[in-house]
Amino acid sequence: MRAGNARFVDGAPQHPRQDADRRHELATVQTPRAVLFGCSDSRLAAEIIFDQGLGDLFVVRNAGQVVSDSAIASLEYAVAVLKVSLVVVLAHDGCGAVRAAIDSTDPEAAELPPAIWRLIARIVPAARTVLRATPDATAHTVDAELVGREHLRNTVDDLLASSKLISDAVAEGRLGIVGANYRLAEGTAVPHVSVGLDA
Repeated sequence: MRAGNARFVDGAPQHPRQDADRRHELATVQTPRAVLFGCSDSRLAAEIIFDQGLGDLFVVRNAGQVVSDSAIASLEYAVAVLKVSLVVVLAHDGCGAVRAAIDSTDPEAAELPPAIWRLIARIVPAARTVLRATPDATAHTVDAELVGREHLRNTVDDLLASSKLISDAVAEGRLGIVGANYRLAEGTAVPHVSVGLDA
């Protein structure tokens, strides 16, 4: 995935394994190398930014890469059934869900629709942690990138706490988790946290 991301950044993607032969090869089976749990942002198309082909990645996405029952079930399927040995949690700068979580800490913030609030509520603790640690910061001045990184660490912790199957696979050395931040302007995916597989 690192090599593919480097090709993407350099503007020299190979678009591997995206032909009719590969499509036919995968018609009855899939054996992805990794599972990617990322934000739904339209700029984070996993197979493109990592220059991967059909069947290479098992992708799970929602706004703000927030741990949920459906995300956990999908990740567990990838680990238990598809036997992937790597989970990449992909955050990014300029995340709208992170921005909404930060904005919601302002006492004057407008009320959000209930479904959106339930989603970003999982990001609010990261915003509050960074606000407490930053003297004189407010929802308007806090560094959203710091909040995003804190949320990324929290997401990796939440995965381990929410799934015995995933935490057992990590403890047994069958699974590694890497939390990375994608830089929209540069196109780079930079690892920030890793757990398992000799992290």
